[in-house]
Amino acid sequence: MPAERIDEKYLCKKYRTNVVKLIRAWKKGFSDLEIARETGIDPLKLQQIKTDIELAHRKLRLARRKSSAPGGQAPAQRQIFFNLFT
Repeated sequence: MPAERIDEKYLCKKYRTNVVKLIRAWKKGFSDLEIARETGIDPLKLQQIKTDIELAHRKLRLARRKSSAPGGQAPAQRQIFFNLFT
């Protein structure tokens, strides 16, 4: 498993459910309530799982961005200056 993926095994152990199955259901377009009804998982717990997955994706994207920048540094923020006198 490449380092650029979410650790699904860890999430499965943490929440004691099949996270891969939940991800597939979300990708197919099922709502949280439909998934909760079908799997018997509490909707609040389902929301926590979703938040953990989104956070992990954000961390991966940030790591990719940092590693692809020259010198291993994050790109500097671009700031737009407006000239008030023109």
